[in-house]
Amino acid sequence: MSDHLFNGIHYFRIPVVDLNESVSWYSDCLKFRLKFNRGDLAVFELENGPLFVLVEADKDSRGHFLKNGQPEFSVGLTTSDIHQLYDYLAGKGVKLESIEEDDGHQFFHFYDPSGNKLQVHN
Repeated sequence: MSDHLFNGIHYFRIPVVDLNESVSWYSDCLKFRLKFNRGDLAVFELENGPLFVLVEADKDSRGHFLKNGQPEFSVGLTTSDIHQLYDYLAGKGVKLESIEEDDGHQFFHFYDPSGNKLQVHN
């Protein structure tokens, strides 16, 4: 056994209110590649990184947490052109927060149809 107990992250799971609506949104709007949908959960493959799994859950479940009463994201995605992605998502009517910069690193937050807060950076 190596010094590392784990050698990677296989997948992330986030809760969604309506699995069929979310599968359509993640497929059509975000262009995630659907690997399979078994009815209670759906698995997506991205170009790089772990699998992205949607799980139909109770209506009050979210994939983010609160800090000082405000939602904090749990999933961070990457893009090669943050401004193009921002304009694309705005055109799709996605709930967006403004692009911010921190030490030359640009990012913004957006929400899926279930209200999960996600972040993307370049």
